[in-house]
Amino acid sequence: MALIKSISGIRGTIGGKPGDTLSPIDVVRFTAAYGTWMKTQTAALNDGQKNKVVIGRDGRISGELVQRLVVSTLNALGIDVIDLGLSTTPTVEMAVVFEKATGGIILTASHNPKEWNALKLLNHKGEFISGADGATILDIAAAEDFEFSGVDELGNYSVNNEALNQHIDLVVNYPLVDKDAIQAADFNIVLDAINSTGATAVPALLKALGVEKVLVLNAEVNGQFAHNPEPLPEHLNQLCNEVNRQNADLGIAVDPDVDRLCFVCEDGSLFGEEYTLVAVADYILQHRKGNTVSNLSSTRALKDVTEKNGGEYYPSAVGEVNVVTKMKEVNAVIGGEGNGGIIVPDLHYGRDALIGIALFLTHLAKEKKTAKQLRNSYPDYFISKNKIELNNGVDLDKIFTVIKNKYKKQPINTIDGLKIEFDNDWVHLRPSNTEPIIRIYAESNFQTTAANIAKRLMQDINEAQ
Repeated sequence: MALIKSISGIRGTIGGKPGDTLSPIDVVRFTAAYGTWMKTQTAALNDGQKNKVVIGRDGRISGELVQRLVVSTLNALGIDVIDLGLSTTPTVEMAVVFEKATGGIILTASHNPKEWNALKLLNHKGEFISGADGATILDIAAAEDFEFSGVDELGNYSVNNEALNQHIDLVVNYPLVDKDAIQAADFNIVLDAINSTGATAVPALLKALGVEKVLVLNAEVNGQFAHNPEPLPEHLNQLCNEVNRQNADLGIAVDPDVDRLCFVCEDGSLFGEEYTLVAVADYILQHRKGNTVSNLSSTRALKDVTEKNGGEYYPSAVGEVNVVTKMKEVNAVIGGEGNGGIIVPDLHYGRDALIGIALFLTHLAKEKKTAKQLRNSYPDYFISKNKIELNNGVDLDKIFTVIKNKYKKQPINTIDGLKIEFDNDWVHLRPSNTEPIIRIYAESNFQTTAANIAKRLMQDINEAQ
C-alpha cells in the first residue's frame, strides 16, 4: 500500500492507515490544501471571481467514494463545485475553460490498477499545476493550514452533463480533422475500453466522426479492469486477437482516464504506443510547419519525422507539465509523450486520446494506407521498457552516483534522472512520479540490443541497491 505525492498529483491505494494510503482523511486533507491554495490564487487576481472547481472521475470502484469526499471538502471551504461525473481527463481539463472555473480536480489513477486512485490537480487554465505550486499545496497539507467556511458561506454543487459533447464537438470541428474522409474510409474498429469511461467517450467520438462499425471490448464501466489497465503490448492480447477475428481495420486501446492511446494494425500487430505521437505529428507537420516536443524517454523517430518536415525537435523532462512548459517555450505545433500521449496546443495543453484518434483516422484515411503500411513508413526503432521496484529506504542518489561513475566515459544527461548515450543507442533511468520504482527505457535500431542495454542497467541498479 502506498501514498505518493508528486508533480502528477496525490496518488495512493484505497484502504489502510491515514498517511500511508489514499485514505478518506488524506483525500480531505489534500483537497482542503488544494482549495486553500486556489483561493489565494483567485484573491491575487483581485477580480472578484467566485471560486469554482470542475471535477470528474474515471470508472474506478472507489471513484464515487472519493468524489463525495472531494465535493464536500470543497463546499466546506466555500468553493462551488461543478461535477462532470464519469468523465475523461482531457474533458475535465477543457471544462475548466468552458466553465471559466478557477481550477479542476480529476479523480483517476490513470494506468494504475483498480486499488489505486488519485487527485490530479489543475489550475484555472485547465492545465496541471506546476511543481512549485504542488510543493506549496503539500506544505499547506502538512501544516493543515486551512480554514473552513461558516454556514452562510458554503459552496454550491451542480452537475454538468454536456462537457463531453462540447469536447467531442471541438475535436470533430478541429481544422485538421476531416470527418468526410474518415466517413468515406468506412473503418471497422475494435475498441478496448478497459471497463472505464473510454467505453462512453470513444464510441461517442467515433459516431460523431461517421464511423459506424465499432465493437467495444470491456464495455461495462465498473472499474473491474479486465486486464492491467496500462496499454502495453503484454496487456493487449484480447484486442489484438479480436481485430484479427473481426477482420477489422484498426484496434484502439485507451487507458482508464482516456489521455493515453495506442493502436493495433489490421493484422493484429501493434502499431506501437511510441508511434502514436510520431504518426499524428507527421500528419500535423505536413499541414503546419513548426517544432515538436517529447520527453527524454520517447523515441527519436519523432525527431526524424520533425526534421523531415522542416521543423526542429526539442526534448523535455518526463511529465506532462514539463512537456507543456517546453512546448510553450519553443512554440511547438504538436507534442506529447511516448506512452501514447498526444498534446495539440491549439485545442488544449493536455494529453487527449480523443483528438489523437480523430487526427490518426484522418491521416490514415487521407494516406489511403492500412495501419500496417502507415507504420512501415516510419523509421524502425525499438524501445525496451522496464521497471524495478525500489526497496524501502533506498538511496537513489547513491544508485545514480554509482552508475554515473561506471559510465563516465559516455555522454550523460542528468536533467531528468539519468540518460546515457551509446553511439546511436540510449538508456534513460528515472524514478517514477507515481510509483515506488525506477523506470529503465532503452532504445536501439535492434530489439535485442535495446533489451540487452536495459538488462545491463537493471543489473547495475540491483547491484547498487
